[in-house]
Amino acid sequence: MVKHIILWKLKEDLADKDSVKAEIKKGLEGLQGKIPGLKEIHVITDGRLDSSNADLMLDSTFEDESALKGYSVHPDHVAVADSVVRPNAETRICMDYVIGV
Repeated sequence: MVKHIILWKLKEDLADKDSVKAEIKKGLEGLQGKIPGLKEIHVITDGRLDSSNADLMLDSTFEDESALKGYSVHPDHVAVADSVVRPNAETRICMDYVIGV
């Protein structure tokens, strides 16, 4: 299995970051059951400590690297990324790794 972790810092000039975070969470978590090989997907928007320097985190699990690659170009994922994630994100950091080895 493969973990796909993303951290985003949102643009500073957003009028309502909480609404943007909720929209991103709804869009990405709504992909569950729609993308082959996507086992779990969670977006963390609350509970972060003052020591954090990211606004939200995606924690997702895929069957394998091929499923992760399919997710990246899947039309439903691309639609969420293009409509709500990319326009509002200032920075993105990604780490993908194999689990269960």
